[in-house]
Amino acid sequence: MKVVGILLIAAVLIAGTAGCGGDGTESCTLTISSTSGGVVNTPGHGAFTYDKGTVVNLVAEADDGYRFIGWTGSISAIADVNASETDVTMNSNYAITAEFEAKFLVSAGGLHTVGLKADGKVVATGQNDDGECNVGNWTDIVQVAAGLFHTVGLEANGTVVATGLKDYGQCDVGGWTNITQVDAGGYHTVGLKADGTVVATGWNGNEECNISSWTDIAQVAAGLFHTVGLKSDGTMVAVGLGDYGQCDVSGWINIIQVTADWGCTVGLKSNGTVVTTGLNNDGRCNVGDWTDIVQVDAGYAHTVGLKADGTVVATGWNNDGRCNVSDWTDIVQVSPGSAQTVGLRDDGTVVAVGDNTYGECNVGDWDLN
Repeated sequence: MKVVGILLIAAVLIAGTAGCGGDGTESCTLTISSTSGGVVNTPGHGAFTYDKGTVVNLVAEADDGYRFIGWTGSISAIADVNASETDVTMNSNYAITAEFEAKFLVSAGGLHTVGLKADGKVVATGQNDDGECNVGNWTDIVQVAAGLFHTVGLEANGTVVATGLKDYGQCDVGGWTNITQVDAGGYHTVGLKADGTVVATGWNGNEECNISSWTDIAQVAAGLFHTVGLKSDGTMVAVGLGDYGQCDVSGWINIIQVTADWGCTVGLKSNGTVVTTGLNNDGRCNVGDWTDIVQVDAGYAHTVGLKADGTVVATGWNNDGRCNVSDWTDIVQVSPGSAQTVGLRDDGTVVAVGDNTYGECNVGDWDLN
């Protein structure tokens, strides 16, 4: 339903010009940065100049409590986008950012909330009518995604587990391999493979699973009845139900993270601003004045943004208090569900606001670190 766990992601937009500097010179510029959660030790952060054709060693190192995700961008320019130590051949000017994510994270689903602990185990609270909270025996998990009535977990070896409602095949992930990221939608599940292609299973009545032709994808997000993909060059693709314009993302550029839910798609731009498209009758798309955002996530009728200083902003439906996040501090990840919003603090504790009819906000005793 949203990208959860997700994730503390930063873009690696690798944009080339016709010849280094665009003027036929033989010097190429490599600009290096990283998201929070790690550093690039070699060659470091900043701008570096090399002779054209130079092979530059890249070494990324995660902080305690985080893991290296990969280098996204031009697959042809980077020798191995999934390795923390790799090379880039300087045939043009490039700007590269290393991606890291917390080993612990939260994901809010329909009427349940899931937490990934630093030791790879998973906890859950809320409605469990379909077994969506039956995650107690999961181990070696590196990412979780809570859908409407199901939960998906990515294992460290690139395989996937799922539990919950299975009526449409949304939990049929047993044969998936080489997966680097997952997301759970309303009634379907999507997975990003290490080679930048995408797999999907579940309800396809709106063609939300028609992703077999996608390539060079850096991140995927599953909405209620649509699926969006962030390409390595910062542009977007989308399939599925588009009745509210939620798939109108073809003109987006410089996107570094994307999320989707019912009737809405939200994108985080490299400059910390946010763009949205889709249904806005409840104000969920009113993000035009947001700045310094490092992560966004879309709920069923609201949108939440994490700011660089660890505070949180939210917009949309708020009759149940799901947007009452203005006093949150020290947050490192946010995840809105159908009627709740969950925040992960930097010490591994969790806060939640919104509807708690099914116990989906009962996270006060969680310590995920």
